[in-house]
Amino acid sequence: MSRIVVVSNRVPVPAGNAGQAGGLAVALLGLMQQRGGLWFGWSGAVTEQAGGPDVVQRGAIGYATIDLTEAEHGGYYTGYSNGVLWPMLHGLPHLMAFRRQDLDTYRRVNRRFAESLVPLLRQDDRIWVHDYHLLSLPAALRARGMRGPTGFYLHVPFPAPDAAATAPGIRGLVEDVLKADLIGFQTTTDRDNFAAAAQGFAGAAQVADQMLELGGRPIRLGVFPAEIAAQEFARTAAVQVQAEPARLLARSLGDQALVLGVDRLDPTKGLPERLEAFRRTIARRPARSLAMLQIAAPSREDVLAYRRLRQEIDLAAGAINSDFGEPDWLPLRLLARSQTRDTVAGFMRMARVGMVTPLRDGMNLVAKEYIAAQDPRDPGVLVLSRFAGAAAQLSSALLVNPHDAEGMAEAIQRALDMPLAERRERWEAAWAAIAGTSPEAWGEAFLEALVPGELAALPAAGHA
Repeated sequence: MSRIVVVSNRVPVPAGNAGQAGGLAVALLGLMQQRGGLWFGWSGAVTEQAGGPDVVQRGAIGYATIDLTEAEHGGYYTGYSNGVLWPMLHGLPHLMAFRRQDLDTYRRVNRRFAESLVPLLRQDDRIWVHDYHLLSLPAALRARGMRGPTGFYLHVPFPAPDAAATAPGIRGLVEDVLKADLIGFQTTTDRDNFAAAAQGFAGAAQVADQMLELGGRPIRLGVFPAEIAAQEFARTAAVQVQAEPARLLARSLGDQALVLGVDRLDPTKGLPERLEAFRRTIARRPARSLAMLQIAAPSREDVLAYRRLRQEIDLAAGAINSDFGEPDWLPLRLLARSQTRDTVAGFMRMARVGMVTPLRDGMNLVAKEYIAAQDPRDPGVLVLSRFAGAAAQLSSALLVNPHDAEGMAEAIQRALDMPLAERRERWEAAWAAIAGTSPEAWGEAFLEALVPGELAALPAAGHA
């Protein structure tokens, strides 16, 4: 049975022999443990000199990491990946900050990934490359003689070709990623936008809905929506709502309805627009009838746009509390630091309204977690951006335009006033869409599409 080789920008090497929790690890850990696997990428360390990969074994899985130099981190990660590709892919080209040397460094780091990885590969390995940091890697691997099945998965959106073209260098990166055998996306819109870009930028021919051809090579496209362990998260939320963090929050709220947002502090998440929607809501509701908790964990603090966002939402939060607060009550609580997954699950179960309103998002698993966390007897209401990938599966949520603060305020009010019967009906439809899914099944679906038939002999991963 062939080995799975996962390649991602970061590799969270577990301490000791414990497994990892969250994100990509949850999705693929079961499959990798059964088949044996290698996880390759950046260690997270920035050093003076580039070196070869450091390899450690944890059970059946090997973790191979390389450090980045300060120049590589600045050009590849901060500069081009997060200063150009991230804003372009999320429809925010005005936030791009392009320097030609950053694009050159991005390509050079992708080549160094390939140079470090190829000596570690076996002939029958199946390679799965992840996300926008590594768009050049499929071509770099092919250039170094790697001919085995190679898949690429884009976790974030892909815009229409005209919007994608605003990012200098993107045409060459589309050509590079087309060296993969299978390219996966969160939604059909992302897949179709990429197919159009592949035709316009690289001269690929579309021979079927999910098939391109370039230079006589077929390239398959697929839609693989990322999933959560919904049943497990529901059990966690039911327990954590009785834990101390949730009990303390409940005690401080009293009879107030809780409006909850949980995000990274990122320009794509629509936080200023959301706070403005809450401002309009609080101005129309009875005093002390509701409160909002917005968790906004800092990220990419070395990027100017992120530092400016922090200042903007701090000012907005202060203005809301100064305009509407009382000596013994504040309508808005802003936490610019991360909370544990368990604590957030408890908060979600308490919240009458869950606000997930990104300007653009590949999927947004927070939306699915909010649904999973609800009490089926008395569920809250999800207010969801129609520009999040999750909207395709969670259409029973109150879908909103995140650029329309007034429309979001109306949705919050509708959610707060919604009768129990309608809340249950909407929640049941959303729960039905996610209850039978799992991260392991997501991983299995992609790998089965990459090498059809290989997983047939395996027991279902992660469902024991």
